[in-house]
Amino acid sequence: MLKTALAGGGLLLSGLPAGAQQATALMRAPRRALVIGNSRYPRAPLANPGNDARGMAEVLRGIGFEVTAGLDLSREAMHEAVRAYIEGVRRAGAVGLFYFAGHGMQLAWRNYLLPVDAEIDSVEELRQRAFDISSLIDGIRGAGNPMNMIILDACRDNPLGGAARVDQKGLSQMDAPPGTFLAYATAPGNTAIDGDGGQHGLYTEHLLREIRVPEAKVEDVFKRVRLGVRRQSNGQQIPWESTSLESDFWFLPPRELRKRADDEVEREFREELALWERIRAATVPEPFEDYLRRYPGGRFSELAQLQLDRALAMMGEKKIEIVSAPQNPYAKGAVSASIGYKVGDFYQYRQADLLTRLEIDSGTRRITAITANEVIYNKGVIVTDLLGNLLRVPSGATWSPNQTAPLEFAVGRRWNTRFRVVPPKGGDSTVDLDMRIADRERVTVPAGTFNAFRVEARGWQTGMVDGRGHFNVSWDWKTWYAPGEVRLPVAFEWFVRHSFGKIMRATRNEMVSFHQQP
Repeated sequence: MLKTALAGGGLLLSGLPAGAQQATALMRAPRRALVIGNSRYPRAPLANPGNDARGMAEVLRGIGFEVTAGLDLSREAMHEAVRAYIEGVRRAGAVGLFYFAGHGMQLAWRNYLLPVDAEIDSVEELRQRAFDISSLIDGIRGAGNPMNMIILDACRDNPLGGAARVDQKGLSQMDAPPGTFLAYATAPGNTAIDGDGGQHGLYTEHLLREIRVPEAKVEDVFKRVRLGVRRQSNGQQIPWESTSLESDFWFLPPRELRKRADDEVEREFREELALWERIRAATVPEPFEDYLRRYPGGRFSELAQLQLDRALAMMGEKKIEIVSAPQNPYAKGAVSASIGYKVGDFYQYRQADLLTRLEIDSGTRRITAITANEVIYNKGVIVTDLLGNLLRVPSGATWSPNQTAPLEFAVGRRWNTRFRVVPPKGGDSTVDLDMRIADRERVTVPAGTFNAFRVEARGWQTGMVDGRGHFNVSWDWKTWYAPGEVRLPVAFEWFVRHSFGKIMRATRNEMVSFHQQP
């Protein structure tokens, strides 16, 4: 099936790392932060936000941020502080960071932070007496500074006491505006824990520790925070992030930003792959926790997270999930991959040439067996892992473990993968991919119309195939997934170009029909 797309042993993309010049520019930019901690609410006081804000301000100053801190602010004071902060990052062209600890609420998909003077006796008064986060987001959209971070430890329970109630708990999901990293203390629609009697709230306690780790990218800092909070709360609080960052950022950057030598990258890959091969079949959580702490943004981190989820579920963890809100106009949603495969399910595809639009092939993937970690189609002609990552293709080529498909879908997510492709007649090649979820859009194919996430990959495959000489092939690959509706991609496009410019393949595959058991 789909021989034209897959026959070459799966020539795939490789990702070029984020430009060193962009990263260096971010590191050289000024750093400005606004830190607010509101504790002394008349009706529902909190124990930790004051300490959280003091701790955050201290840590940020220690890593080069110019910090303005405010405790127990009124609505007027919050608006003035945010206005001055936005103007400051605009004028300085600074990397900006906004942190808030305190009460937060949602109403009609909009999120509000509560000042300490917000005497709210009805839901209708929330708009007039609380601080709408949209005003902060609108401000940084227009500031033109190179990067922003918004950190909200603002989902504590019972913010209004008995005076007023809203139907939705916690904060509503928001997609990060351009150039922004947005972090919540817990998943949208859920509430966070205000600590267990310690000095800091649970989320900020972990954040203060991880933000000090040298040479950790911002995404990796928050992945470690998420793991730590999840494990300490037994799955009852799981932080959440949305990102639209295009460049790497470090709180404590490497001494030297440089492109690593090929042999160094290869050595690191072999070490990581060897570790993953040792632990991939484990049924207890500890090996996957250790891997994710060591490689939070690693080449197998999506697979490790899946295995961790499965191990903890077997131990009885009932982790919280993002509350589904398809009517939310401020976010395109977040969905976990579906792995409920059943023997007998099938997916039929057709393939067309992207340039001529003529159909050139068709075929069906039918599930004939399922193991603990693999899905086998057509009696072994195609093999994938549980996320749908290819391990064997129709040509007989095998792929080492990889993550071209994510565990969690949300617009803006980025990750990378590196793996081996071994053709049946000999040879070897290495694939490097930079992956990102670029958008969520309505896609119509013969099998129907789907609300699909578009996953894009770009990069290079280098090596030898079938004993022939060395080659270097660039790829631009797009895949449309509709998790929750259908388990395999509803469409995918491969555009392959040789390093000297010749187009080698341009194909589009669309799902024609499918059958999957619930």
